[in-house]
Amino acid sequence: MPLALDTDLTYLKGVGPARAAMLRGKQLETIEDLLNYFPFRYEDRSNTKTIKLLAPGELATVVCEVRKAKLSGLRRNLGLFEAEFTDASGATLLGKWFHGGYMADKLTPGTRVALFGKIEFDTYRGELQMMHPETELLCGDEDEGDAALHTGRIVPVYEAAGKVNSRVIRSLVYRVLEDMPHMEDHLPDSIVTRLKFPTRTEAIRGAHFPPSGIPIRMLNDYRSQAQFRLIFEEFFWLECGLQIKRRKARTMPGIAFKLTDRVREQIKKLLPFKPTGAQKRVLKEIADDMAQPSPMHRLLQGDVGSGKTIVAAEAAVIALENGYQVALLAPTEILAAQHFYSLKPLLRKLGYEPVLLTGSLPAKDKQKIKQMLVVGMIPIAIGTHALIEKDVEFRNLGLVIIDEQHRFGVLQRFGLAQKAAAPDVLVMTATPIPRSLAMTIYGDLDVSVIDEMPPGRKKILTKHYTGDQVELAFSQVRQEIDAGAQAYVVYPVIEESETQAMKAATAMHTHLATNVFPDVEVGLLHGKLGAAEKEAAMESFKAGRTKILVSTTVIEVGVDVPNATVMVIEQAERFGLSQLHQLRGRVGRGSAQSYCLLVTEKLGDTGKERIRTMVDSQDGFEIAEMDLKLRGPGEFFGTKQSGMPSLRIANILRDPDILGAAKDEARSFVENPPSEADYASAVEYIKGHWQRRYALVLVG
Repeated sequence: MPLALDTDLTYLKGVGPARAAMLRGKQLETIEDLLNYFPFRYEDRSNTKTIKLLAPGELATVVCEVRKAKLSGLRRNLGLFEAEFTDASGATLLGKWFHGGYMADKLTPGTRVALFGKIEFDTYRGELQMMHPETELLCGDEDEGDAALHTGRIVPVYEAAGKVNSRVIRSLVYRVLEDMPHMEDHLPDSIVTRLKFPTRTEAIRGAHFPPSGIPIRMLNDYRSQAQFRLIFEEFFWLECGLQIKRRKARTMPGIAFKLTDRVREQIKKLLPFKPTGAQKRVLKEIADDMAQPSPMHRLLQGDVGSGKTIVAAEAAVIALENGYQVALLAPTEILAAQHFYSLKPLLRKLGYEPVLLTGSLPAKDKQKIKQMLVVGMIPIAIGTHALIEKDVEFRNLGLVIIDEQHRFGVLQRFGLAQKAAAPDVLVMTATPIPRSLAMTIYGDLDVSVIDEMPPGRKKILTKHYTGDQVELAFSQVRQEIDAGAQAYVVYPVIEESETQAMKAATAMHTHLATNVFPDVEVGLLHGKLGAAEKEAAMESFKAGRTKILVSTTVIEVGVDVPNATVMVIEQAERFGLSQLHQLRGRVGRGSAQSYCLLVTEKLGDTGKERIRTMVDSQDGFEIAEMDLKLRGPGEFFGTKQSGMPSLRIANILRDPDILGAAKDEARSFVENPPSEADYASAVEYIKGHWQRRYALVLVG
């Protein structure tokens, strides 16, 4: 049966049900998935030699046979595994693997293998050797003896899928390419011709099995012609989808909010302080958007403490004064409560009473709020995921504000916006988004940035202490408390376990209250507390009765206590850089000098780099760029719901130049398509191939 792109891999020769199940673990289900599973690196194994011709210092591939092998050491997995190899030349080569017990069952006498590595000279034994060579078994698999595919050429190396190793995947891909179905080229002809791209079929073939003559460094930098085309194509369709979403959003009928003199006066009344120039500029961008007859889709970015919440409140006043309801969605109950308590006094001055709707409210209270929302008796609802539930309805929802958008999926943003015909949407984040990420995750949104801090703020001094220096950190806390200030002591939520973090925080609360600060009121806040207990803990800290608040990371965002001047972050190595920066932003909110004290237990190289960056920098964007480099895009937000694109060959860290070029081409194509037929064809292709992965076009 000829192969088709949608053929299930179970039916590919050499796969079968067991291997198919392992491949599914890597989202490899069809022939097309396999062809889009690209090598993560390449090895030049073209220098194939017999053992007799090998010379120390060279990289070489040797096809040989195990003559004898032994594992020394008392513990199997910790021992030294040595194998002696021979070939037709009659010479011998030694292979060594430290902690090599896992090789003992593979390299038994008589086994044929291909070894790839650096040749060294063992002066003690007077023999040539390879230390930890790349090893490919040349027997026992269905393509026995097919050494030419795995040696003597530039060889693609794939990430294993369970027990399906790189060599098996290489054989499967090769088999598919030998009988490859026709791959339709959906990239517009005008772009392929102008940029002199190979066809999609040629590019796929060239990315898996590069022709000879391409420098190995170019391949491992992903800059061969074939790789460039595939990276560009992936970014192009992603950016096209986002541009089409933007275009579609701008043609939808929305609410043209009126900016009357009364609205302006009400906004002035709301403000508790003189706004910064950046806040004024950003409010104007938002107000201009809200005055348009199409729905607003805007991202409001600002570093911690820059005053995003007050700008969001001003936007809310525009909607409220026009007779519409407002919904503010926050990712956690503690953050929803913080917004509620900070906005309540401001909006009350104007005659608007906000309501808090969270999952932990009693069913009776929830039901009452839902009934009042649907008849329009509640002007502004602040809450968590409870606001998205199907039975929550609004009478005339005009503005949706979503805080810390990266903690919600695209579909959740969509879910709240669906509560009305076409409300304006304002997304806020205090996590500075590097430009490359903003282009991929938030490419469908207009962006406003508050890049100025309120006047009078001092730079927060950040210091690093090791675990055995923790007393120095608490000595600093004592100085601040004696001077009339307050402090936070924060613990990480380890491996998503709030219970573990709660135990650590509870133990430290007892220790600090009993042994270190027996004369001071020490409070405790963690995710397992009920809503009323959390509220009481925060209110006591805000009022200044509690001097030290021991907490898990529930205080990461949204807490504003100007009198808190010092934050101790325990086990700081367990936090991501952006999270550390967020936490640090809880202090330094008044005019007094503030401190962030990072206490670490075990520091690896990445941990050291994180701590160094925190001590040296206060710039949120610089910190976010470093965080992205250290953790990679998938881990950057610490959540699987971020909407982070799961790109197959493109990499936003490695390929920002190609991303920029693809974005320009996508914008040009969507705004000025060669023909209506080309545009319609692109929309259909994106719906069929990209909708499932990125929620493009249909969701906005």
